[in-house]
Amino acid sequence: MGIKALSACVPPDVVYNKDLGYLIPEEEIDKVINNIGIEQRRIAAGDVTASDLCFKAAERLMADNDIDPSSIDVLLFMSQTADYRIPATSCLLQHRLGLPRETMCFDISLGCSGYLFALSTAYAYASMEGINRVLLLDGETFSKIVNRRDKVDWPLYGDAGTATLVEKGDYGDSTFMFYTDGGGADALKIHAGMRNPITPQSCVEREQEEGNIRSDLEVFMDGMDVFNFAISKVPKSIKTLLKETDKAIEDVDYLVFHQANRFMMDFFVKKLKVDASRVPSCIDRYGNTSSASVPLTIASELAGQLDGKHSMIMSAFGAGLSWGSALLTMNGCKVSPVFDY
Repeated sequence: MGIKALSACVPPDVVYNKDLGYLIPEEEIDKVINNIGIEQRRIAAGDVTASDLCFKAAERLMADNDIDPSSIDVLLFMSQTADYRIPATSCLLQHRLGLPRETMCFDISLGCSGYLFALSTAYAYASMEGINRVLLLDGETFSKIVNRRDKVDWPLYGDAGTATLVEKGDYGDSTFMFYTDGGGADALKIHAGMRNPITPQSCVEREQEEGNIRSDLEVFMDGMDVFNFAISKVPKSIKTLLKETDKAIEDVDYLVFHQANRFMMDFFVKKLKVDASRVPSCIDRYGNTSSASVPLTIASELAGQLDGKHSMIMSAFGAGLSWGSALLTMNGCKVSPVFDY
C-alpha cells in the first residue's frame, strides 16, 4: 500500500495577524507573530464547510490523476468540523463525488493528530482483499469554532481541505506508531456536548482566563499544557520510530510535522539534530489547520518533488491527548499544488 496522490484546497479569504490590534496590544503583535510564525491564514466564508474544501480537493486529485470515481472502494472523512452531527459527512461526500453506492463510507473525529490515525486506517483497509483504493478526505474549518476575541486561539487557526488517495501496490515499507493519554483531555476541549448538554447559556460569550472571550461551544486550549506535552513527546516518539525501523535520521528525506507553531517546530529540528531544509513548513501562510496541516504542508511545499522514491516521517499531536509518527515510503506520489476554493 502507499499514497498514490495528494491535493489540498484553501479558502481565498486571507486574514493577516498584523491586523490583530483589536485583540493584542500593537507593541506586542510583532513578537507574537515571530513566536508562532504565522503571518496570515485562510478563513472560510460563512457558508463554506470543511467538506466543501475536501470536495474540491478530491475533484482536483481525481482530475489530475485520471481517477475513475467508480474505482474508489472506501471513503474516509477526517474532521472535527463536520457538516452535521447526523448524518456522517462521508455519506454526503460519496453522493457529491459520484462514488458508487458500494463505496464504504465513514467519518473519523480526532484532534490535530487525526490525519496520521486516519491514514493508518486507510492503509489497513487498502490491505484487505477486495479493496484497492481508499480516498481519505481531511479538512477543518476551525475558524467556525474559535472565538475571534480569544487571544490564545484566534491568531493560530486557519482552514483547509485535503484529499489523499491510498491504493494497493508495491510502494515500499511503511510503519505507524501511535500514543494516547486521555488524562490530558482537559488541555484542549469544547466544553458543551453530550456530557454537558447544550443550553441557551452555552451560547453566551464570557470573559474567561486572562481576558479571553469564548462560549462553551468554542475551543478552549491551555497553550502551556499543550506546548509542554508536545515538546516532551514528539521528539521521543520519532526516535522510537527510527529505532524500531532500524533507521537513522539521516536516512529520511523529509520530516513533516503538524504545523502547530514555529517555536515548536524549531525545537523539534534542534532536538532531533536534523537539517531544517528537510523539514518543510507552510505555517507562515496558512497557520495551524489542525488535522489537515500535514497533507497541506506536503501539497504546499513538495508538489512535483515526490515523483521518485523518497522516505518521509510524518508526525502530529493534539487533543486527546494523542500523538503519533509514521515512517512512509513515498514512491511516485503525485502531489497537486495547493489551490483556492
